[in-house]
Amino acid sequence: MNDEFQQRARELIEAGRFIHRRGWAPATSGNFSARLSDGRIAITVSGKHKGELAPDDIMLIDAEGRPLDGKKPSAETLLHTSLYRRYPSVGAVLHPHTPGATMISRLVRDALMLEDYELLKALAGIDTHETRIHIPIFPNDQNIPRLALKVDEYFELHGDIHGYIIAGHGFYTWGETVRDALRHVEALEFLFDIETRLHGVKTL
Repeated sequence: MNDEFQQRARELIEAGRFIHRRGWAPATSGNFSARLSDGRIAITVSGKHKGELAPDDIMLIDAEGRPLDGKKPSAETLLHTSLYRRYPSVGAVLHPHTPGATMISRLVRDALMLEDYELLKALAGIDTHETRIHIPIFPNDQNIPRLALKVDEYFELHGDIHGYIIAGHGFYTWGETVRDALRHVEALEFLFDIETRLHGVKTL
């Protein structure tokens, strides 16, 4: 394996440890990836504990999601590759199973609106709290090609977004680097948690 792959693998391993320590990827949940300069993608193998990742737990796939080293990638690989196709600048995709995303998907249907939060400035391209973004919420689906198609259709209708939630499951976000994507995970999960509390108060 070349030096670039080894560096991306180290970054994904570190991200997995950080995310697991925060309680955002329990058991073997979640999947993470990073794109190499030649278009190949480093991605976590299927069924591994994200807080205990080792170099052998990161594998290579091509841009279509086909394994390049005989290992088995995440079942949700197509959700990663579709994001890389849509966004040439994206270098990493992270998918944690966070409490905030899971809970808010039980309280809100279709999309969550986030507005007037200072922390929105942690997301790429946002430089003011006077911002409104929508995070779509898709029903969970074991048929990943069908789910990937629904996500692509949303992009075509609504344009660029910063992340999306799969109901009762977790969320996807991305960035130019693993560090950028990890910043987005942290910011969005904080906002999901706040929104969950607010929606809970409204139901009292």
